[in-house]
Amino acid sequence: MTKTLIDVFSGCGGLSLGLEQAGFSTVFASDIDPVCCHTYKLNRNLPDDRIFVGDIHDLNNKWCEKYKPLLGEIDLVCGGPPCQGFSTANRQRIINDPRNILYKEYLIFLNHVRPKFFIMENVKGMMQKVNEILFDIKTILGEDYNVSYRVLNAKNFGVPQNRERFILIGNRVHIDSNKIFENILSEKYPMYTLDDAISDLPELKPNRIKNRSDIENEEVGFKVLPFKYKKTPFRDFINSKEIFFLHNHKNRYNNDRDIEIFTRLPQGENSLHYSIKDIMPYSSRKNIFKDKYFKLKANTICKTITSHMKYDCNMYIHPTQARGLSPREAARIQTFPDSFVFYGSQNSWYHQIGNAVPVKLAEAIGKEIIKWL
Repeated sequence: MTKTLIDVFSGCGGLSLGLEQAGFSTVFASDIDPVCCHTYKLNRNLPDDRIFVGDIHDLNNKWCEKYKPLLGEIDLVCGGPPCQGFSTANRQRIINDPRNILYKEYLIFLNHVRPKFFIMENVKGMMQKVNEILFDIKTILGEDYNVSYRVLNAKNFGVPQNRERFILIGNRVHIDSNKIFENILSEKYPMYTLDDAISDLPELKPNRIKNRSDIENEEVGFKVLPFKYKKTPFRDFINSKEIFFLHNHKNRYNNDRDIEIFTRLPQGENSLHYSIKDIMPYSSRKNIFKDKYFKLKANTICKTITSHMKYDCNMYIHPTQARGLSPREAARIQTFPDSFVFYGSQNSWYHQIGNAVPVKLAEAIGKEIIKWL
């Protein structure tokens, strides 16, 4: 029997995609960003009336009357509500902090749906407020849910990236959630480097033409291109089927100085390296801007992919080519399959990818939860 999934704060859908690969079927999704929802929908066979584009407060107001009768009992709800007020210096309870209204609304949504399992995902800093989170869950959801949490690093699940995330799992089917995490952590996964993840993709040259994101050619790349992939262990790991097109592998504009910095900087070095001292901007504030530029190392895992890439990729310089990572390369590092297409502007591609949960991390969590269902 199909195990049902609802994804809120879905973004483009990295978390739910991994859960789907584990065997769940998404029946409803929601996000406030219409571009993310467009990407989400076009990569799935989900009808328009099963995607809510808007604020979760509005969704909560409509849920019981409009959506709950259509969907019935739900096996799993997942989501990563933004939570800006979790600093230990903040003495206000996080559920009452106005910056954390989305966190509170997520708990209200869980109470409306009453899924068998739920997942809450966030930055590892949430650990600082975990006792409050557990109190809030008990206050809003009652005593029914057994809850446990861990900080999981995606690099331990086959993801070629150092990415730590706070994961909380709750269930109301009388299972010790600690056991779920123990089993997740007991599984062994292959270790892949950045080179494993991206070296089979076509070489791109620097894009030197400003304000012309529409340009596509073999040097700067394409939105979509017929392509014959090489067979590699990493490709087999992220893809479940043969794919004949290359999507979202396109370079962005960089000025001549940046391109020169990209060329000179050795792998693993940042803005303080002597090789770029004579052309490095912000030299009077070099310690502040030491991470303004960073060239990735091919033979190790990547640093954490973030949505900052929508502004520039200077902190994600390709290890052997004088440019930043392409969106497809960033998606590879997030373990999206090559068939997953990102829509919207090129900057939006980076934003969607950077905010996503690594797909293979989500799959590892989903494989364990589905066993108990």
